[in-house]
Amino acid sequence: MTLRDAIEIVDEATNAGASYFMINCAHPDHFSHILSDEPWMNRLRGAIVNASRCSHEELDEAEQLDDGDPVELGEQLGSLHKSFPNFSIFGGCCGTDMRHMRHIASAVA
Repeated sequence: MTLRDAIEIVDEATNAGASYFMINCAHPDHFSHILSDEPWMNRLRGAIVNASRCSHEELDEAEQLDDGDPVELGEQLGSLHKSFPNFSIFGGCCGTDMRHMRHIASAVA
């Protein structure tokens, strides 16, 4: 099942009851390739991202959180915001801290 499928199924079952959907707990490298200029994308409003490019399995096994590259993460979310202006909510999940948030906020402002 794709993200598009999931959104469409929930919308159909709830008569579009959700105000919007978000992507959570994933690095932009894990989902940016599936985003497109299609109507279903208007239902997405944001992303709460992991700092690490590691898979969830790798993160589960890790003894330390991978904090990735805060500057690059901000740039990736800035690009996402430029490509999809309906994305207006951005935040950090696993491995992020205030360094990441500063770069994200600057890039999407």
